[in-house]
Amino acid sequence: MRPLNRIQPAGPAHAYKTYQIVSPLSTHFRPGTCDEAGCLAYRHGWQTAVDEATDMGQRQAHYIRKLSGRKFIERRTELGLTAFEFEAGQKCFREHKVPLDRPELYVVHGGDWRARGEVRRHSGPDAWVNDFGEHQDRVARVVNG
Repeated sequence: MRPLNRIQPAGPAHAYKTYQIVSPLSTHFRPGTCDEAGCLAYRHGWQTAVDEATDMGQRQAHYIRKLSGRKFIERRTELGLTAFEFEAGQKCFREHKVPLDRPELYVVHGGDWRARGEVRRHSGPDAWVNDFGEHQDRVARVVNG
């Protein structure tokens, strides 16, 4: 992942607010099947290539062959890798999450990305939007004198 390139704010962290609409994995999602998640590998099949010249590749190939319980066709690639082609309709190797259809959380943090202060959770989008608008008005008054 590339590092974030953030502009250094002019003021201290506590002079800012951070507005977020969030759906945390822990409260808004549950484990799901490939079918529930609309998994393309499940629908169309997939291929996994491993390098058996490495310890990791040997462990992966052993798992696929002996422990995975999945149907596959095995072949060698031009690059010397072992390619496993899995047919459609079987569980892939990912752990899927599916939404629980809970409403999002409307949150305001005191502070910005450098330091987060108190957290306020609004009852819904209307209160959150009103808070945001009032904050923008206060900022405009300070900037415009």
